Amino acid sequence: MANAAEQMARNMNFRSFAKAKDLQSRILFTLGILLLYRLGTFIPLPGLDPSQYAQYFESQSGGLLGNMNMFAGGAVERMGVFALNVMPYITASIIIQMLTATSPTLEKLKKEGESGRKQINQYTRYLTLGFALVQSFAIAGGLAGFRIDGISSWFFILTGVVTLTGGTMLLMWMGEQITARGIGNGISLIIFAGIIAEMPKAIFNLISQARTTSVNVAFVVAIAAMVIALVVFIVFMERSQRRLLIQYPKRQQAHGVAQGQKSFLPLKINTSGVIPPIFASAILMLPLTAVGFLGGNPADAEATGAMSGVLGWLATNFAPGSWTYIVSYGAMVIFFAFFYTSIMFNPEETADNLRKYGGFIPGIRPGSNTAAYIDYVLTRLTTIGALYLMFVCILPELLRRYFPEIPFYIGGTSLLIVVSVTMDTVTQIQSHLIAHQYEGMIKKSKLGGRKR
Repeated sequence: MANAAEQMARNMNFRSFAKAKDLQSRILFTLGILLLYRLGTFIPLPGLDPSQYAQYFESQSGGLLGNMNMFAGGAVERMGVFALNVMPYITASIIIQMLTATSPTLEKLKKEGESGRKQINQYTRYLTLGFALVQSFAIAGGLAGFRIDGISSWFFILTGVVTLTGGTMLLMWMGEQITARGIGNGISLIIFAGIIAEMPKAIFNLISQARTTSVNVAFVVAIAAMVIALVVFIVFMERSQRRLLIQYPKRQQAHGVAQGQKSFLPLKINTSGVIPPIFASAILMLPLTAVGFLGGNPADAEATGAMSGVLGWLATNFAPGSWTYIVSYGAMVIFFAFFYTSIMFNPEETADNLRKYGGFIPGIRPGSNTAAYIDYVLTRLTTIGALYLMFVCILPELLRRYFPEIPFYIGGTSLLIVVSVTMDTVTQIQSHLIAHQYEGMIKKSKLGGRKR
């Protein structure tokens, strides 16, 4: 028999949504912030020559710039004020999370509740500012050769650092406002909006290429069907979990003995989320970016024989679609899946919390035995999750290798982000609707306490 929450979830429809004025305000606020973000991606960096930079971006689109442009919604291609996007904030957040698991001071702050969380968030903002300054200085210095004639180099670099850093900090604030006053996770929605905004352009280019070249239309349809199947597979894996039965003993109360309760400890197959693909792709794009800065365009250099030695080897073996890139990508995804899961979930802490509240897993002794059992189950789930992430991330690379004429814009990382953020946002909308229905039921109830 369905419980009350499930029955209310089934009754949710457009009529209940129309009554939830607070939810409507949150959605409109979120859409307004995302619209401002999209407008910011079209505001160019002051003093930059668009024609010269367009040629440079075209030569470097296969390296780190192309990877950043995918997450920035085309802002890197246009070198807008939001070109850095929220990547400095994501890097800072991951580092702070790692330090929290290893630093006793940060771990103590984490256990202090709301005040400790605010302090950790403040540290994350400071670290974001540091990363944004370093990255914006490197980008502005590299683009100084593409400035408009008559503008001094130092003035262009200073303006670029202030503009790009200010854009990142503004995006971080906008994301926090969405989380607090809107719907969904603000930072994730900003990345989601950037990926979705470039998707129609990629689909149009794919269809145009199929019509103007020798690409078979049936093959394009097969690719579209494969993407849909991959989305279904991602949804299935992201929602899959292993539930460990938790038993609570009987308790003595004033009116008698209360029956023992049963609960579940849900363990997701993919605990690490989209962090492993993001880390792996960012690291593997560094060699091509170094080749671009030190030796120019890798493709041109190889064609003319001007590039040799280490740069030539990097350009050949770490280009997207090469076997070295594919194998390294898969190995890094698996490594970061295990590494980040070990940071996010602590079996010893979970077992200790269960023991404090009197809970236990049937057939397993509380304490160290429970921690060992949870670690045993989590390791096997993480193995499945790591292989699932590797498959989703490597499949587009294999298609890129054997079918280079097809522009595979939606890679494994971007597809994971789109599906995960969509599921999380829909879940939050359902939670708001259920809370609104509960509130309406309470207001309609005739309780004696209200009359007093």
